[in-house]
Amino acid sequence: MNRLAGKVCIVTGAGAPAEEIGNGRAAALLYAREGGTVVVNDMDADSAVRTRAMIDREGGQASVFVGDLSDADTARALVDHAVSTHGRLDVLHNNIGISGRGTVVEASEELWDRVMRVNVKTMMLAGKYAVPAMADTGGGSIITISSLAAIRPSARAPYSTSKGAVIALTQTMALDHAGQGIRVNCILPGPLFTPHVGALGMSDELREKRRRSSPLGLEGTAWDVANTAVFFASDESRYLTGVVIPVDGGVSLTTADRH
Repeated sequence: MNRLAGKVCIVTGAGAPAEEIGNGRAAALLYAREGGTVVVNDMDADSAVRTRAMIDREGGQASVFVGDLSDADTARALVDHAVSTHGRLDVLHNNIGISGRGTVVEASEELWDRVMRVNVKTMMLAGKYAVPAMADTGGGSIITISSLAAIRPSARAPYSTSKGAVIALTQTMALDHAGQGIRVNCILPGPLFTPHVGALGMSDELREKRRRSSPLGLEGTAWDVANTAVFFASDESRYLTGVVIPVDGGVSLTTADRH
C-alpha cells in the first residue's frame, strides 16, 4: 500500500459499464488503493462518475474529467484540471483504444482514420501536455496501453497497426524526455477477459480456448494489466524507460504448432 502516495495520476478511458472492471477502471482503482490521487477521464460521464464513486467507497481520492482526448484543447484542459485541482501531475496512464477489423483491402478509409485518431492521437496529445506539467515538478511516469496484436497481428490491420504505433510512440517519448525525468513504458495486454471482450459476444468455448492458449493455463483480467501499471507508475521502476512488456500469460512465447 501507499506506493503512489502523494502522486497525482490521470487515467484515460477509465470508465466501464455498471460495476464492471475494464482496464482503465482497474488501473484507477489500484492507483487510488496505493495512495494516488486519480483523475478519472472518459468520454462517457456516467461511467467516469461510477469509477470515481467506487474509489470514494474505498476511501480514495479522485476527480472526474469528461472529454474526447483526440481534441487538442480537451487534452490540454485535462492536464490543466489535474494541476489546478490537485497541484501537480505525476502519472499519465494512456488507456484509450478501440478495435478495427479487416485487411487493408477490406477496411474503409474512415475506419482507418478513426482507429488512428482514437488509439494513437489521443496518446500523443495527452503526452504533449502532460510532459511539461510533469517536468515542472521534476518528472513523472507515462504508461501506454498497446496490445499483443502489435507484435502478433491477425485480421485487424487498422488495430494492429495503431497498436504498433503506440510502441513506437512510447519508445520515442522515452528517449525524448528522459532528460526531464520522465519515464515512458508500454504494456501489451494479451487475450484478457474484460467487459469490452464480453460485450462482443464471446462464447464459452472461445473463452476456454483463449485460456488454454496461455502456457500458464490462466485467463488474464484487467487486474493483471493494472498491477503491472502500478509498478511502472511507482518509483520501484525508476530505472526503467522505453520498456515494452507483454502481460499475456506467455502467449507471445508460443508458436502455431504448440496449441
